[in-house]
Amino acid sequence: MSAAHTPRPIDALDMLEADHRAIEQLFDAFERAERNDFERKNALVQRACELLTIHAIVEEEMLYPVAQKVLAEDQRIDVDEAYVEHFLVKTLIERFANLKAGDDGFDATFKVLKENTTHHIEEEETTLFPEVRKTQMDLVAIGAKMAARKTALKERIAESAMAH
Repeated sequence: MSAAHTPRPIDALDMLEADHRAIEQLFDAFERAERNDFERKNALVQRACELLTIHAIVEEEMLYPVAQKVLAEDQRIDVDEAYVEHFLVKTLIERFANLKAGDDGFDATFKVLKENTTHHIEEEETTLFPEVRKTQMDLVAIGAKMAARKTALKERIAESAMAH
């Protein structure tokens, strides 16, 4: 097999984009759910919130700080904006601690969460990620660290769920 046909290893941005696709699938499944299928809606929202939380943590711990250092000054605004968008998403996720399907505001909160997240994904994939790809960041090494951190976070969520 020639070098031209050797696939590049999966890196941090590939992993984050895979998260984006999984989150989008949950948003789509929620939209397809029957209006009064509260059990399904609760499960979809819980899963989306878990994925979004883990995703935000690994981006904020492992991608954004390095990107902030290596990107040109005029490109750092994209990272600053991403942090603010994460803050908004986390604020919406927190609302679900006191909401369940069927409650006033449940569907509306999830709709706004979807809109904010979709906007964030679009900006990352069209602006920030292409800028990061042009840098000398070791995205494969960052991806390996992200994978380990995501596994630890998933285990912590599972342990917490078992305790309740």
